[in-house]
Amino acid sequence: MIVVPPTDLEIYLFHEGSLYKSYELFGAHVIKQNDVVGTRFCVWAPHARQVRLVGSFNDWNGTNFNLVKVSNQGVWTIFIPENLEGHLYKYEITTNNGNVVLKADPYAFHSELRPRTASIVYDIKGYQWNDQTWRRKKQRKRIYDQPLFIYELHFGSWKKKENGNFYTYREMADELLPYVMEHGFTHIELLPLVEHPLDRSWGYQGTGYYSATSRYGTPHDLMHFIDRFHQAGIGVIFDWVPGHFCKDEHGLYMFDGAPTYEYDNIQDRENGEWGTANFDLGKPEVRSFLISNALFWMEYFHVDGFRVDAVANMLYWPNREAAQQNPHAVQFLQKLNETVFAHDPGILMIAEDSTEWPLVTAPTYAGGLGFNYKWNMGWMNDILTYMETAPEKRKHVHNKVTFSLLYAYSENFILPFSHDEVVHGKKSLLNKMPGTYEEKFAQLRLLYGYLLTHPGKKLLFMGGEFAQFDEWKDAEQLDWMLFDFEMHQKMNMYVKALLKCYKRCKSLYELDHSPDGFEWIDVHNAEQSIFSFVRRGKKENDLLVVVCNFTSKVYHDYKVGVPLFAKYREIVNSDAAKFGGWGNVNAKPVAASKEPFHGKPYHIRMTVPPFGISILRPVKKRGERSVDGKEKVHRHVIGRRAR
Repeated sequence: MIVVPPTDLEIYLFHEGSLYKSYELFGAHVIKQNDVVGTRFCVWAPHARQVRLVGSFNDWNGTNFNLVKVSNQGVWTIFIPENLEGHLYKYEITTNNGNVVLKADPYAFHSELRPRTASIVYDIKGYQWNDQTWRRKKQRKRIYDQPLFIYELHFGSWKKKENGNFYTYREMADELLPYVMEHGFTHIELLPLVEHPLDRSWGYQGTGYYSATSRYGTPHDLMHFIDRFHQAGIGVIFDWVPGHFCKDEHGLYMFDGAPTYEYDNIQDRENGEWGTANFDLGKPEVRSFLISNALFWMEYFHVDGFRVDAVANMLYWPNREAAQQNPHAVQFLQKLNETVFAHDPGILMIAEDSTEWPLVTAPTYAGGLGFNYKWNMGWMNDILTYMETAPEKRKHVHNKVTFSLLYAYSENFILPFSHDEVVHGKKSLLNKMPGTYEEKFAQLRLLYGYLLTHPGKKLLFMGGEFAQFDEWKDAEQLDWMLFDFEMHQKMNMYVKALLKCYKRCKSLYELDHSPDGFEWIDVHNAEQSIFSFVRRGKKENDLLVVVCNFTSKVYHDYKVGVPLFAKYREIVNSDAAKFGGWGNVNAKPVAASKEPFHGKPYHIRMTVPPFGISILRPVKKRGERSVDGKEKVHRHVIGRRAR
């Protein structure tokens, strides 16, 4: 066999932890060597006595297919003078104690459909992209002052065929894309699509980090899916799990008979809560593997961002008594973020972190972890606790609503209503709401309105947009039959109206990360559980007045302080009959009076809907369309017209 060794520089950088395109060396690659077209295989197995290549091309017999060890730290390689595109293969590894294990390739670009576990030689190159316009526009935008409303979904259970089979990547583009566009989401976020053996793990327990799961098609099929979304102006975020991995026999666990990708110390290695193994983030080779993996999805799949799973599990040693920090994780996350932002300054790096770790979204040069966004788990927990409290008792937990504004600008936050909140007995968002059938819908509309108007970018898990009544059933598709029921139809209409309002009103997103974008009007009305505040855009008079009522009582002629002397037009009212409400709306603009109130120079008198939110905008002379585009008032909007 011909040996095509890696260069000394490649070996050095890999073992140093900085070979950030290690996927160009490791794995299976069809290459031309000395005018011979063949397939090179390369693997890291530092504890192995011997590594052989077995597959469909040699009847799974590794005799005479020995890999050559080309570095003392365990890089092995072989060149087969044949184009093996499409063939199955594994590595037959003789461990240090003489046992033989069969392992899939950690760098494989394609894998067999589960329950089979072999890797497949696959040419990852060659897809012809048509998203150049999307990529150019993305580079010109500052994500911080742009609208960002993410639709999170699980590919396998969003929708299924009548026979229960999955849609392929290409088929799902036809099904999902029009739906996302119709609603107005700016991005989709996909639960992990790396190869994984168990459907019910949702992809969080992966075995093939470089292999898009074959459940739904080939890697090029997934590229087509993403390409279609980009051409429609919608970003694609991947859920990504660099903290821990699946322990199935054919995967990374004890790869060469000893801890390789995982920590040597069993206390740090084993993740009992999830039945997984923790990546050893201190090993340079593991850093090369993981950071390269992020760049791989960016380079070949044009991914727009990563939601980095279980950051807290990395930052703190999971099995130690005290909350001890893991310095390896800190260094890894900082280097990861520095590297991906150097590759694409417009990438979204979103930390799913439930701790109070400081400076998660601060740059690394300032001592931060270097993410540009963090899920606001505190806000999510507090507001759901508040909403699950009986309305008459909410006055006693008033601070559950107010507390988030004390830290809203300490990080760049995304407000998540994610899959984690509607699974495993937690109930759906709709079913968390107390009260009658109608009151549940009213309070969910209120909750979504508050999500929209609270500072921070937004995320909603699939099914929430039409108020799925049951919690997420991961083995079934969403309850699409609910669209046969009026209240669910109207809820869906309401969510579309909210997204339209969001994208048209710059005051709802331009200053998400600045205290200048938010101002309380009345934060102290615990007795009535009414909150009022102002959201502001960059232009001085670009503002909205928001009033939220978290009880069932309706108030007419309610007095609210306002910052401008103008008429205020209601652009969204969650109690509108068309949204399933009782119709307590402000049909005509309400005029400000020159009398101070709530610390503001003027005030208005308005109807405050029960379990409702009212969003008002100041108007003057020239015409402005309502959010649904149907009504027109011949007045002038103060500030620039929202687009």
